[in-house]
Amino acid sequence: MTASSLPKSKQQLILAVLMVCSLLIWLDNTVLSTTLETLADPDRGLDAGPDELQWATGSYTLTFATLMFTAGALGDRFGHRTVLLTGLVVFAASSVWAAFAGDGGQLIAARAAMGVGSALIMPANMAILMWTFTGPARSTAIAVSSTSAGVGMAVGPVLAGVLLDHFWWGSVFLVNVPVVVLALIGITVLVPNFRSPVVRPLDPAGMLLSVSGLAALAYGLIRTGQVATWSRTDVWAPIVAGLVLLALFVRVELRSKMPSFDPRLLARRAFGGGNVALGLLLFAVSAVTFYHAFYMQGARGYSPVAAGLASLPTALGAILGAPVGARLVHRWSLRLVAVPALAFAALTMGAYGLVGLSTPLVWIEALLLVQGLSIGMVLGPVTAALISTLPLDRAGAGSAVTNTVRQTGSVLGIAVGGTIMSIVYRRAIEPSLHGVPGPVGDQARVSAEQARHVATTARLPELGRAADEAFVHAMHVGAIWIMIVTFFGAAVLLLALREDHGRGSGIAVRGEQLPSRQEPGPRMRIGSDIAGSGGRRRSPRTDGRMSA
Repeated sequence: MTASSLPKSKQQLILAVLMVCSLLIWLDNTVLSTTLETLADPDRGLDAGPDELQWATGSYTLTFATLMFTAGALGDRFGHRTVLLTGLVVFAASSVWAAFAGDGGQLIAARAAMGVGSALIMPANMAILMWTFTGPARSTAIAVSSTSAGVGMAVGPVLAGVLLDHFWWGSVFLVNVPVVVLALIGITVLVPNFRSPVVRPLDPAGMLLSVSGLAALAYGLIRTGQVATWSRTDVWAPIVAGLVLLALFVRVELRSKMPSFDPRLLARRAFGGGNVALGLLLFAVSAVTFYHAFYMQGARGYSPVAAGLASLPTALGAILGAPVGARLVHRWSLRLVAVPALAFAALTMGAYGLVGLSTPLVWIEALLLVQGLSIGMVLGPVTAALISTLPLDRAGAGSAVTNTVRQTGSVLGIAVGGTIMSIVYRRAIEPSLHGVPGPVGDQARVSAEQARHVATTARLPELGRAADEAFVHAMHVGAIWIMIVTFFGAAVLLLALREDHGRGSGIAVRGEQLPSRQEPGPRMRIGSDIAGSGGRRRSPRTDGRMSA
């Protein structure tokens, strides 16, 4: 039995279930961004400081980014359905843990566990999709599946706003549980247990080096925002240690005969450059989303529901941008569509530098719509082009390379974006603290959220206004840096997609998929009772299953 022999109706049902799994991850990312302001509130939330909020977001993305390539190897070994089911169970259990966390530390730990679940879900999800569909139907399925990101971005903020208005903050995590139950039923009933015919090692050394290296780097960057200096040992030492560990990780993977995360894939100009560009885009998106959540609810004073509704144009733009970008790529080329779209996304990031406390909401909505369209026109077509170059027998681990780079960009975007915000805010608020009582000033220096709270308690309305202005100034400075990073991503993509008549690129340059090499696709293995064949061919079984 091969992937193409699955009935078309069953293929469509499998795609629907996989989209539910993908929706779950995007839904969780967006509901948290709407909840950050509430979590920072001493009365309604956990009284979380900026560093705890960065880690609540970053710990999830950190484990998500660094465990995906190991999850891909697990799927090739034990079956992608098995890994997907395990990931969903872990995600649901850790969501309950996060919902009832008693302080910032528990929330950070629960979010890290949720990242483990997501790391198991994402590579298996993409691998099953690639096993299920072949030929042109695969590209279409990837494009359709990518719309779940836009749906999650649209539904998440509004859903979180409604829940926060009627229940306590933990409800935004409990909402994951019924979605998981629905996905578990669909996967158990519909999805075969696809596996790679080649069993690869699990690479514990690579996993340990990548997790510790990225964690140390993120810690050093976030610590910089707490102490507002680069000269302290507890700032530069973790950053240096993280870079060294990541370099060792790359060296270990290069020396491995069968690496779970293959850096050689990134050495290919189109694949590597495209992934770097997407990583930089996700860096910018994560940072600007972090700013936007505090701007709408904190500085502008919108309720969670209003802030969620105000974020809809970004999601709608992303939903529309992906198919529009795909059509334009078919007519022109990936390079002529994605590079200008990424450059335009950079301009929309920088436009946050023009947004103030009294900017009309209609202008902000227009900005978010254009931003979403630009991002959708990049993420959808470029992701589909990169994924289509992956060899089928490396589906789990190969897609993990792409997702790891993107999630690493998100980790660093949150760390760097939050650090810039903290440093610039503290410097901007300092002149307004002269004559303010010591304990009040100390709390106001922590964050704009803390400053507003203490200003209300101490009846110092001018301090609250000063905090809003300091935050907006910090957002302006951060927006400029985010724009520069995004423009650099556009330059990388321009070079990566340099048209060379498709020779060895494996990237669709003018509406057609150009294969990176000619090789027959491997057959799939289905079922949990055929492990250990070592990739040897066997004759067809009488029960309809065949090992490759």
